[in-house]
Amino acid sequence: MVTSSEAASKRRQTRLRREYLYRKSLQGREKATYEQKRLVRAALAQGKKLPTELRASYDKLQSEIDQEDSKTEVQKTHVDDEYGDAGLEDPRVCVTTSRDPSSRLKQFAKEVKLLFPNSVRINRGNNRVTELIESCKESEFTDVVVVQETRGEPDGLVVCHLPLGPTAFFTLSGTVLRHDLEGGASPMSEAFPHVILNNFNSDLGKRIGNVLKCLFPVPRPDTRRLVTFSNDNDFISFRHHMYTKTGKDNVTLHEVGPRFELRLYQLRLGTLDQKDAENEYVLRPYQNTAKKRQLL
Repeated sequence: MVTSSEAASKRRQTRLRREYLYRKSLQGREKATYEQKRLVRAALAQGKKLPTELRASYDKLQSEIDQEDSKTEVQKTHVDDEYGDAGLEDPRVCVTTSRDPSSRLKQFAKEVKLLFPNSVRINRGNNRVTELIESCKESEFTDVVVVQETRGEPDGLVVCHLPLGPTAFFTLSGTVLRHDLEGGASPMSEAFPHVILNNFNSDLGKRIGNVLKCLFPVPRPDTRRLVTFSNDNDFISFRHHMYTKTGKDNVTLHEVGPRFELRLYQLRLGTLDQKDAENEYVLRPYQNTAKKRQLL
């Protein structure tokens, strides 16, 4: 039987989702208005005549410009709704697996849990996706990370941001666990790491870089733990290191592990349990042969 608090929580989530979709539907109109204001500001700053198409609406645009400050003059998007609290509070990540995981996937999930500060690993059991996401929302997790496998080999990673999304689906390849590293792995530090994002240049690349970096809290300047996501032809290489200073301008890297390669194949504007959510990006078969096309 559904309690009154659970019903109220579901109504609140539904309302937040409806408001988010409504604000997203207004983005096209707001973008056009923002561009008109930008042209007015540029014309006034340079002492030039206003474009002909803006003269009729100049008074209204000028009134809105006069009321803006440094925050409101910047265009807002749905990303600001999804990650509006990023950096204000430390993220809380829930790490889990697909159903009936193998021993290798369980070990990989343990190592993924150690990557993210303030994270918790839970056993999936027989919980459905809807039950998993609902319990994570009630526990105030900010993200859910699900690792998947095929015949005992990790081959999938899902990152779901709560409570509004987005959800990123990655294929996983070349996974090397900590105990499989050559020469052994360095001890795992619990310090908040510096996050290095390399070669995420396109709009989609910046979007994915934002999804990945928001899994980690803001580090201290003197931390010696490094987490690297490096994009090369839409394949993202993940590496985890500690470093020590060996001289005034010299440092030595020690790999901590694990290591793996990611490739984005879907980005959904919603949470993992929302099957009807809009797709922001989907990898198509013809894109596998487009060698010159780099989406990230």
